[in-house]
Amino acid sequence: MKIAIGADHRGQDAARSLARAMEAMGHEVVLRDECDPAAGAKACDYPDRAYQVANAVANGQADKGVLLCGSGIGMCIAANKVPGVRAALVHDEFTAQMAKSHNDANVLCLSADMLGQRLIERMVEAWMTAEFEGGRHARRVAKIQAIERGQDPSSISSESVTA
Repeated sequence: MKIAIGADHRGQDAARSLARAMEAMGHEVVLRDECDPAAGAKACDYPDRAYQVANAVANGQADKGVLLCGSGIGMCIAANKVPGVRAALVHDEFTAQMAKSHNDANVLCLSADMLGQRLIERMVEAWMTAEFEGGRHARRVAKIQAIERGQDPSSISSESVTA
């Protein structure tokens, strides 16, 4: 699986460690963490990395994306502005698994400041191995897609959604 990973300056170390772990598991990783303090950059703006990763997922250049910043909040807000992206901010293995099984999240957002590296890896693994359940959840994802198109989500019925 091809995974795009992005980070700002606060998530850079965690992203690099995660990239190594994902590569060791056999995944192809594209790392977007161009913030290089050695080159004089003191900070990387999270919207830049969020856009790069979310756009790669939305355009099919990556199967999934992972974003890390201090809290994960900014990355999640920015990534969800890209049509076709369902980014989820998660805090543990359960919310990571639910992000996929109920919401079909294709981008995972994590806090580099509040989570340890091993927990980050376990959360990403839980999300990547979870399966979207479909059913009533497919209808809800279709409603999210309707909002992206500027439509009223209440116009989506169970009959109009194929799971």
